[in-house]
Amino acid sequence: MDEQPVLVIPTDVREAILERARDGSPAEICGILGGEFTPDESRVCSQYPAENVADSPRTRYRIDPEEQLEVFERLEGRGEQIVGFYHTHPRGPDRPSETDARQATWPDRSYLIISLEPPAVRSWRWRAGDGRDESPASTGGQFEREQVVLE
Repeated sequence: MDEQPVLVIPTDVREAILERARDGSPAEICGILGGEFTPDESRVCSQYPAENVADSPRTRYRIDPEEQLEVFERLEGRGEQIVGFYHTHPRGPDRPSETDARQATWPDRSYLIISLEPPAVRSWRWRAGDGRDESPASTGGQFEREQVVLE
């Protein structure tokens, strides 16, 4: 792919996530992004906060599978698609960790990461690799940086 993928996000959605990130620190917060999805350019219309149920929420995030399914059903009911997921790294880094890469399971979806120290909002697309099997372990998948455009 020659061009960097794009994630268009309304300023008010970004500000709501940032406020929640500050309120939730020092734990990581997380949620799901809904809107219009394509593998190369997606547009966020809404964000759905989720509880972080990770064993160590200061350094990991995990969305409860039942809560995730409920959000997916709400998205579908609103005519939205799954654009991606967001979480924070309260003390950095402002890029995906090795744990993020091991846990990425949604090819071509956006993974928005909010760092509070240093302050940054960045996003990546998970690219699953050769396409034969979409599990990251078997494909050598990787994150591809994407451009964040505020609306």
